[in-house]
Amino acid sequence: MAVAVIQSRALRGLDAPPVSVEVHLANGLPAFNIVGLPDTEVREARDRVRAALQNAQCDFPARRITVSLAPADLPKSSGRFDLPIALGVLAATGQLPVDGLGGYEFAGELALDGRLRAVRGALAMVVSARRDARAFVLPAASAEEASWVADARVYAADSLQSVCAHLRGDAALAHVLPDEARARQEAMATSMHLPDLADVRGQAGAKRALEIAAAGGHSLLMSGPPGSGKSMLAQRLPGLLPPLDEEAALETSAILSLAGRFDARRWRTPPYRAPHHTASGVALVGGGCDPRPGEISLAHNGVLFLDELPEWDRRVLEVLREPLETGVVNVSRAARQASFPARFQLVAAMNPCPCGWLGHARIACRCAPERISGYRARVSGPLLDRIDMTIDVPAVAAQALDVAATPVADGEPSVAVAARVAAARQRQRERQGEINARLDVAGVARHCVPGRAAALLIAKAMTERMLSARAYHRVLRVARTVADLEGSAAISDAHAGEAIGYRAFPAG
Repeated sequence: MAVAVIQSRALRGLDAPPVSVEVHLANGLPAFNIVGLPDTEVREARDRVRAALQNAQCDFPARRITVSLAPADLPKSSGRFDLPIALGVLAATGQLPVDGLGGYEFAGELALDGRLRAVRGALAMVVSARRDARAFVLPAASAEEASWVADARVYAADSLQSVCAHLRGDAALAHVLPDEARARQEAMATSMHLPDLADVRGQAGAKRALEIAAAGGHSLLMSGPPGSGKSMLAQRLPGLLPPLDEEAALETSAILSLAGRFDARRWRTPPYRAPHHTASGVALVGGGCDPRPGEISLAHNGVLFLDELPEWDRRVLEVLREPLETGVVNVSRAARQASFPARFQLVAAMNPCPCGWLGHARIACRCAPERISGYRARVSGPLLDRIDMTIDVPAVAAQALDVAATPVADGEPSVAVAARVAAARQRQRERQGEINARLDVAGVARHCVPGRAAALLIAKAMTERMLSARAYHRVLRVARTVADLEGSAAISDAHAGEAIGYRAFPAG
């Protein structure tokens, strides 16, 4: 036949719209044209496909070949279309049977010798293919990743020759079974060890704040001198969070797959991202000519840690304000738009002053007051207002660090704290269906009603500390979490008082 149609997928944000790869052969001078908004990587498929077909001992027609990637108004990127284009050429020349091709979708980048290389976004593509009841043929390196999609039919191929043999009925491709892959990968996941909270010496107050933040999903800002343990505390937050459920794990893994960062060993582990303070706004929120997820989306359902907060470009930090409220980031470019989920838990750390020693018991700070004010002013008030909890992390006493004198850790291990966090979150989900930090205004009014004494205490704090309406709701959410950790149905003045204590900007 002169025309063949092969099914594949493009990527547009987390969506994977279908793409029909139509291959037409015509008489005339030999040519190989690809149309349908291909980018440079897709246009270069002409040379890869030609070499792969020749090295796979297939005939490459000396005819005019036109490849149309439909729909024509959808931008196409990456080398994922190499395999469907090659199969389309073979089907159009009669070297492959066309019967049964409609039940498959294909994606894979071809090496010049016909081997298949991994492609990014395999999870997102297979999720969409499952809705259309099609099997998906992928490179072996991507098939294992895609097998996490329940009820998906995924076949792993290592070369163009093996795909052709499967379609001819000569040798079937390996069917990646989700249950077998999952059992193998979950066994790997159990061998992973996250940093333990017991490694942090002293800092009882900071550990308490970290437990509250984990229990309610609250954002947290830590201020303290260098070496006081701020980064250590942040690194141990994922170990306090409950494992992701199936839906959250699949969504998080699909985002990581788009960036080529999927790791099966961390399937149910909340992600932890800690970008350097020199990162750009695009790196943080996502973007580019072909929009890709940024750090806040890679931290979806997990933790985003921003160290040295005042050292970040202020314009970069300001882009966090909307995602912190909505949990979604919309990336718009002239020709392309994409939306990525970004419901992350923000944890930030900073020094109390430029030199870092303000408030230290043994080292004197030499910063002038105006320098300290300018340093803190790098973090805007609107962004600080969106942070639920702020704490001071003082320097640790030498006696607490003496391993010889105190060989046993002075705090609880992560597993003990994580058990309380899981119990508190279970109470929240049974009561309102989500964690406290994600309650909207109506949810706060319904589920975070303080007692009379607590209400008077919060009203007094609103006046004396000039708290905003946003801060008022955040205090109520934190107070609700403190009550949940104690198993209390009511918000008492003690719960409210602790929550109010976390609203003050650290004084150092």
